[in-house]
Amino acid sequence: MTSEPFGQVDGAAVSRYTLSNGRGMTVRILTYGGTIQSLEVPDRRGHVDNVVLGFATLDGYLDIAKKKGNPYFGAIIGRYANRIAKGAFTLNGTAHQLPVNNNGNSLHGGTAGFDQKVWQATPQQGGDTVGLKLQYVSPSGEMGYPGALTATVTYTLDQTNRLNIDYQASTDAPTVVNLTNHSYWNLAGESALGIYDHRLTLNADRYTPTDSTQIPTGQLAPVKGTPMDFTAPTAIGARITANDPQLLTGQGYDLNWAINRGDDTSLAQAAKVEDPSTGRTLTVLTTEPGIQFYSGNFLDGTIIGTGGHAYRQGAGLALETQHFPDSPNHPEFPSTTLNPGQTYHQTTVFQLGVG
Repeated sequence: MTSEPFGQVDGAAVSRYTLSNGRGMTVRILTYGGTIQSLEVPDRRGHVDNVVLGFATLDGYLDIAKKKGNPYFGAIIGRYANRIAKGAFTLNGTAHQLPVNNNGNSLHGGTAGFDQKVWQATPQQGGDTVGLKLQYVSPSGEMGYPGALTATVTYTLDQTNRLNIDYQASTDAPTVVNLTNHSYWNLAGESALGIYDHRLTLNADRYTPTDSTQIPTGQLAPVKGTPMDFTAPTAIGARITANDPQLLTGQGYDLNWAINRGDDTSLAQAAKVEDPSTGRTLTVLTTEPGIQFYSGNFLDGTIIGTGGHAYRQGAGLALETQHFPDSPNHPEFPSTTLNPGQTYHQTTVFQLGVG
C-alpha cells in the first residue's frame, strides 16, 4: 500500500491510497468520500484496465458535487442511501425533516452526504491482505438526522481479487442508517462505449416498484414476465427500451431488487455481471436485503472521466447493496433504525474475475 496527497477540501488534506495485490488488481481510494477512484484488473488476455468511472483530479469530484445530478462516483453513501419520501420520517413519535435534492425527495443523505466528507484513514495490513479503515463522525442534526453517528468503513483487498467492504456504525440517540458504495462499473474498461451488452444476473425474484418520483409503493412485485427479470443472465440492453412504466420513470433501470434470502443475513450472492468482450466478471455478495441496479441513465456526455473521455448514457452501471429505499416510512420493509447500544454492521464483497 502507498499513499500520496490529493488536494484539500476547506483546508482539510485529502489523501489517495493505492492498494495492490499479486494478481494484477490495484484499487485507489480517496479519503474524500471514501471514494473508489479507480480499480484496475486484467481481462482474459491479461490486459489491465480501470473498470470503474471517476475523475482524474479532486476538483472533478468537488465540482460535480455542487451541481444538479451528482453521480456519486465510487463514494460511500450515507447517512441514508437511496431515497426518503419528501425528506421526512417519524421516529419514536418525533418528526424529522431532511433536505430534499431529488424530485422533492431526499437522496443519498441529502445535499451534503457522506460522499462529500473527508474521512480519517488508518492503513490495515494482514497476512495476505491489505486494507484501509475509514472513519467519519456525523454530528447530531447533520442533514436533519438525529443522533451523533460514528461510521467506520474498511476496504480490504485479498489475493483472490476480492475487495471486501465492511461497514459499521453506532449512535448516541435513535436514528436511521443505510450505507452503501456507489461505484459505477464498466468491465470493458472505464473509457469503453457502454454496458448494454454486459450480461447481468440478479438473485432476486421480486423488486420494489416506485411511483413517479421513484419512491417505493410498498409492494414487493414479482419480476417474472417483466423487464426486471434478471434471474438468468441477460444483456442489460435487451429490454431497457421496453414500454414499461418503471423503465420510463427512471429512463432505464434504477430500482431496488429484494435479494432471495428470507430472514438470513449471511453473505450471499446478489448479482453477477459478465462482459463478453473482455471476459471480465464481477460478482457481488452482501449481507444486505436489497440491491439497487442503476444503468447510468442520467449520464449525458457533459462529464469527462478519468481517462479523458465523456461519460454518456449507459457508460457504467451501479450495484448498490442496501436496505430498501424509504424504509423509515414503510414499516413492512426491513428496519433501518439504529438505537444506542446497537451496532449497524453489513458486509459487501466485489469479486473480480475472468470467464
